[in-house]
Amino acid sequence: MESILNKHTTSRAKNYKPLIWALTLGINGLIIFAFFLPNKENFKGHDFSFLPLLNAVMNGATFIFLLLALFAIRQRNIQRHRNFILAAFLCTSIFLLSYLLYHFTTPSTKFGGAGIVKYVYYLILITHIILAVITVPLALISIGRGLNMEVALHKKITRWAMPIWLYVSLTGVIVYLLISPYYK
Repeated sequence: MESILNKHTTSRAKNYKPLIWALTLGINGLIIFAFFLPNKENFKGHDFSFLPLLNAVMNGATFIFLLLALFAIRQRNIQRHRNFILAAFLCTSIFLLSYLLYHFTTPSTKFGGAGIVKYVYYLILITHIILAVITVPLALISIGRGLNMEVALHKKITRWAMPIWLYVSLTGVIVYLLISPYYK
């Protein structure tokens, strides 16, 4: 059945590759640019201190929606799976907009912890950042293949995309909890 479905839908499948790579490069480029943007002092009259909490909430919601999507597909409920993945993607998109706004307008916060907590924080942060960069194309490709009902290809990439996206969304919350005492 899957091979028939894949053959049938592959001929009508949309080519998301240019969009996926443009978004991947654009998103990661904006994030890098936000950290090195000069003149963040121009935004001193604006209070964006609530955004890190919003980011953590959006990461937490993404994590929950991804788990629900995983349970839905294990129950073979494709429609519910798709809805939860789209909800996770929406939460991730809101997170991304909020994250960019915060980092375009606010100087970076330094972690003030010491001892083992400092090493744990930086280990989680570094793996979170590296895997977040990888998550962008993996999630977009996976979603594109899922929307095109390219089941076999979707399963291949989702074996990697789902656990990495889960890790990134969960560690986003953990990073927030560890650094939140040091926000000004």
